Amino acid sequence: MHKRHVIFYNILRPIVGAYVFLRFGYRYKKAENLPDTYLVLSNHVTDYDPLFVGVCFPRHMYFVASEHISRWKVAYALIQYVLKPIIRPKGATAAATVMEMIKTLRGGTNVCLYPEGARSWDGVTAPILASTGKMIKSAKCGVVTFKIQGGYFVSPNWSFGNSRKGPIRGDIVNVYTAEQIAAMSVDEINAAITEDLHEDAYERQLAEPKKYKGKNLAQCIENMISHCPTCRGIDTLTSTGNTVTCSKCGQSFTYDEYGMIDGIPYKTIRDLFTWQKKQVEEDAVMGATYVSQGGKMVTVANQVEQLVSEGAVTLSKEAIGCGDTLIPLSDIMDMAMHGRRSLVFSTAKEYYELIPSEETNVLKFHMLYQLYKHGKIDHYNGRTR
Repeated sequence: MHKRHVIFYNILRPIVGAYVFLRFGYRYKKAENLPDTYLVLSNHVTDYDPLFVGVCFPRHMYFVASEHISRWKVAYALIQYVLKPIIRPKGATAAATVMEMIKTLRGGTNVCLYPEGARSWDGVTAPILASTGKMIKSAKCGVVTFKIQGGYFVSPNWSFGNSRKGPIRGDIVNVYTAEQIAAMSVDEINAAITEDLHEDAYERQLAEPKKYKGKNLAQCIENMISHCPTCRGIDTLTSTGNTVTCSKCGQSFTYDEYGMIDGIPYKTIRDLFTWQKKQVEEDAVMGATYVSQGGKMVTVANQVEQLVSEGAVTLSKEAIGCGDTLIPLSDIMDMAMHGRRSLVFSTAKEYYELIPSEETNVLKFHMLYQLYKHGKIDHYNGRTR
């Protein structure tokens, strides 16, 4: 732990607290009576989650962040100087990240991690990474579970750069001492974290409806929904204001301040997303190939991107490709989404980022990849009770 990072953390925390209250109306209780050293585990619903978590914890901690921020050059240099996040490459082996986290925690400094590995698309907490419990056992520290409620409606993952204002709060769920963790098995730790972090935004909203006011509420919903719910046209949906329209069949539906849908048989985004997953599963059974008419593929090494190819993007049962470059799925070690617009994946030798054209829903590519590679899309199924 560097003294400079502690000073900046202490300076920024009250400023951030004022910002998230004024912008979002964020409510929280200050964390107290915590173990000497602890790992904070939070559900992941917005791009602002580090702010929502950080303001609750007066004691300094480091945050685990996606590799992408290390490519921001000037901005990353400032972030590195002030906060020094622990970098994790999505869609690749995270052994170095795990070792740095363990070293940091064993050294007496707190860390914050989002064990889902990505933001929730439908408001339901995704399964945590299976390696989480093992890492916690190795770190030999306390664990604090933290849940953000209302965040999904404040800033839906599909709605890039378009936040809304409504009830949102963050609370500690449980505190586990190092001694308690030592007495638990890896499976017991993972089960406890899964239970603590589980959140179904729509289950809560349907029970106690709250308004989330904003402009252009449906904008960019096609980042999440790729198939028209009426004609099953792919990449035919376009959003404007609070309305989504299919260019193929003309069907339209609206999204309101309560996060509810009107105009189709699905009342919630969660239900519509469940339907979409079934459509992708049916496409996989039929051996479908998804195509984007344009895109680019780059390799990433030492925070530098190098263009590999440009052209049509395809994902088939055998390979993923861009232009003249084709990579067999059997060569891919892991794949993840970064944000809403790109795929990141690794082979034994390279780390790639693939960015299809703007009118293409990228999420369906990742789901189809999981079905072809693993035979299931558990990452998007959340945890059911």
